[in-house]
Amino acid sequence: MPFSLDRFYNALPAIAHANVSSPPDLAGLNVQVYEVLDSTNRAAWAHLAQHPADEVVVIAEQQRAGRGQWGRQWQSHLGGLYLSWGFRPSLRAEHAPQITLWSAWGVAIALRQAGVPVQLKWLNDLVVLGCKLGGVLTETRVQQGHIRQAVVGVGLNWANPVPEPGINLNTLQDQGYALKISSLEDLGAIALQGLRLGYASWQQRGIEALRIEYEALLSNCGQTITLVGDAETPGETVEIVGIGLDGQLRVQANHASGLSEHLLPPGSIRLGYPAGTCSEG
Repeated sequence: MPFSLDRFYNALPAIAHANVSSPPDLAGLNVQVYEVLDSTNRAAWAHLAQHPADEVVVIAEQQRAGRGQWGRQWQSHLGGLYLSWGFRPSLRAEHAPQITLWSAWGVAIALRQAGVPVQLKWLNDLVVLGCKLGGVLTETRVQQGHIRQAVVGVGLNWANPVPEPGINLNTLQDQGYALKISSLEDLGAIALQGLRLGYASWQQRGIEALRIEYEALLSNCGQTITLVGDAETPGETVEIVGIGLDGQLRVQANHASGLSEHLLPPGSIRLGYPAGTCSEG
């Protein structure tokens, strides 16, 4: 069944949070729906190039060239949600990872309010029961050291087939979880309002408050990892304890002289998924 824009608008919930006023009104938002695109992020950028003052949402039923973190291809089969949001934030370029932080947090909060027991895997993955439900990809345009435009892409598995280590929401419902999501349009509305909730929360409360709440959902906390060494120095074993204000991974090492904490920048290491823990659904 084609994605229904009317049903999407009707499904837009008032995603609330105890410490944030309601996200901005959606009046005037430009929403575009396509059967197939190469990339919803690419289409959002094309729109912003022609209409730089717009706030735009692009949704595709399928993508030919969706991308995830590290530039890897995102499987974009029919039945999944592929949504990109283009807007005009205002922050310095070095703080760009904050957009991913609050975007992932906002979508997670919206999903949890709909009954999905989602957590966050550093920095941009949404996980359920240790399996990947979806992810966030942020792209920016910078002028004179400031981010003037941004596009945030969200991919979420609804009824699409997913390979290891993925899971879709239909599988979760089959396992007995009572989700307040009955259609792809519902899921799209939840994702969009989650993004806007994250943005509003960042504007109203600042990144420190969001960092603390992101950490509360971080599935990696307490995980032990070994950093890559070299031929002369073996890799150091550290424990993940949280994140920094710009999305860095906070790790703690236990030395004979005591504990020391380090910040690992986004993109500096990869945190994988345990093999064999997820079904295709």
